[in-house]
Amino acid sequence: MKQGNRLSTFIHVITRHPWWVIIITLILVASMASGMKSLSFKTDYRVYFSKENPQLLDFDKIQKVYNKSDAVLFILAPKEKDVFTSFTLEAIQELTKKAWQIPYSSRVDSITNFQHTKANGDDLIVGDLVKNPHISLDKIQEIKRIALAEPLLINRLVSTSGHVTGINVTVQLPNKDPNEAAEIASSARALASDIEARYPNLKVYLTGMAMMSNAFSESAINDNKTLVPAMYVIVIFVLLISLRSVSATFSVVLLIVFSIISTLGITSWCGWFLTPTSAIAPTIILTMAVADCVHILVTQLHYMRTGYDKIKAIEISLNENFQPIFLTSLTTAIGFLSMNFSDAPPFRDLGNMVAIGVMLAWVLSITFLPAIMMVLPIKVKIRAESEASSLMWLADWVILHRKKLLIINLLIAVVLISLAPNNELNDEFVKYFDKTVEFRKGTDFMNHNMGGIYTVEFSIPAQEAGGISEPRYLQKVQQLKDWLMTQPEVVHVNSITDTLKRLNKSMHNDDPAWYKQPESRELSAQYLLLYEMSLPYGLDLNDQVNIDKSGIRLIATLQSLSSSEMLAIEKRINDWIGRYMPSYAISMASPTLMFAHIGKRNITQMLVGSVLALVLISILLLFAFKSVRLGLISLLPNLIPAGVAFGIWGIIDGRIGLGLSVVTGLTLGIVVDDTVHFISKYNRARTKMGLNTHESVRYAFSTVGVALWITSAVLVSGFIVLSLSHFTMNGEMGLMTAITISVALIFDLLLLPPLLMSLDSSEKQ
Repeated sequence: MKQGNRLSTFIHVITRHPWWVIIITLILVASMASGMKSLSFKTDYRVYFSKENPQLLDFDKIQKVYNKSDAVLFILAPKEKDVFTSFTLEAIQELTKKAWQIPYSSRVDSITNFQHTKANGDDLIVGDLVKNPHISLDKIQEIKRIALAEPLLINRLVSTSGHVTGINVTVQLPNKDPNEAAEIASSARALASDIEARYPNLKVYLTGMAMMSNAFSESAINDNKTLVPAMYVIVIFVLLISLRSVSATFSVVLLIVFSIISTLGITSWCGWFLTPTSAIAPTIILTMAVADCVHILVTQLHYMRTGYDKIKAIEISLNENFQPIFLTSLTTAIGFLSMNFSDAPPFRDLGNMVAIGVMLAWVLSITFLPAIMMVLPIKVKIRAESEASSLMWLADWVILHRKKLLIINLLIAVVLISLAPNNELNDEFVKYFDKTVEFRKGTDFMNHNMGGIYTVEFSIPAQEAGGISEPRYLQKVQQLKDWLMTQPEVVHVNSITDTLKRLNKSMHNDDPAWYKQPESRELSAQYLLLYEMSLPYGLDLNDQVNIDKSGIRLIATLQSLSSSEMLAIEKRINDWIGRYMPSYAISMASPTLMFAHIGKRNITQMLVGSVLALVLISILLLFAFKSVRLGLISLLPNLIPAGVAFGIWGIIDGRIGLGLSVVTGLTLGIVVDDTVHFISKYNRARTKMGLNTHESVRYAFSTVGVALWITSAVLVSGFIVLSLSHFTMNGEMGLMTAITISVALIFDLLLLPPLLMSLDSSEKQ
């Protein structure tokens, strides 16, 4: 009783002092939103990995010892399908020189500046493979022969047939400015356009990890430019059609804007930053905020159309919806907070941001929304019959066929859930972007024509400083390199051992018989010293050999592989190393491995988070309904949608990536919304109005059915819009969430009522 009095007092304050509520709201929103000016945006692919991520720690350890491997890779494809012409070699040479102007560049490698070695008596001549592209055809053919026989070039900087070539620009990002990747990409694109304009026979593609970081940024920016406005248009359209009130629609739009800017401000105050994944939070908050508003407004307008004045209609609406929308907001927040179990920080940030936005939307829905509705003019047509009666035919049909619907829906659920195991972890970070994205185009072209950007880096320490010259050590490194080249997934292995073999041959008058490792440690050390002293600036061996010559970095380039395939070859490599090189403390890491492991771990951790969220939500519903029976009944329509949705996904796709691994946690709180509202109205009819089960179902349909349709339409529309994102991690997550919400609505309308009627043992006739 006291609780009811407190709620009545609260509602009385809102309806009697609306301007004070509006003014206080504006002040608070402005205070929270002021933090937006300091909100930063990070796009480096590293943001997907926490500081304690073991694969990131291994990768950083290698990167600290050797030069960083982030790069921009230009792929040149001449129309004549032969890069070994004077015209194309001139373009390669020009691009190689100009590429040094790309911001943060520290090294540029191409076939023209490849440091070729040859003997001149007892001297070693080291120099660019192509000094002057305008030479005789015979000399060009000699260059082609050398290039296509060089292990350090094939499938790394030139294709096996010589029809495409690459210029690799290594960049050292200081990671101090969020615009670093965009700056690099802009410079690279300008250079590529210049080369294409000057050499019409060439097509230039861009790829590399630096371009991927920029693709993350551009995808997020493009989504916010296109998807968010589209979502606003859809929301406004749906609200105008459903509510048939300009004032009500305007109020909802204001509430959405306040919820979003307040959340973004709080995000900044908390020291968080936006990422390509968390940047979609405004779109999700937009859709979630509508749900609370719709239930309040539909009920208010319903009572106004049946003759109540505005104040009384608002008071009744708040009374009826206060508990349900609090429950749905809280369960939704719990569902999103379960994303804190994700191994990827951007998903944790997304969950926290949306949870904050949902609770802010709830507060605004019970304060600002009724207050502004009090001051805005509203015109409605008085009607004797409830607008919700349009759904009474569905209620009658469900009641009539309740037994059949119960059996059929449960069978459909069982069948579709049984298909869920058909899904498999199959993530490729290149495919985080659809085929319209420049980075994806360049990477696909490279994968089909020359090598790839999927790599695995090995740090192979020797026993002591200078130990890399030890013949036994070099033999072991060569053995690993040779074994890797026998693996079907491997297209290239970059190793200093190939350079030493070439040096040994050159120092023996280029006799092919001497293309092998030097026979003594002293000889290897002398060759390396002589070679390093001959290298020009920027082309040293720091990317392959550490400073004190106590370790070598070996880089294997792989075909495009899924996460499961990547994990499989990693295990194979570890097994081989454990068998043939057990005494060497070899470190193995790369962005490819990092993404492969995080996808696998994320599924496991999100499963734990989802179970915990489900337990919390179930306990909450048991207390809210004050009925163990209703609480348990609510579990079934809350559990089924995610399982059915994954079964459907197993039919239409079957691949689960990083984005889909969080969908269960993301949707768990959302799908509870419809269940809570329907059961709340059903329980109200049973306990307070004394209706039997059939009439209680009819009452639930008549009072909340329209609102369920509207909120589900808005939610599905919002996530369908998100599915149009060119960033497929967000796109797939949006599509899967839309499927899950659609399934939830269907089962809430066609399974939950028969379930309530069948299991409600206290029926009153």
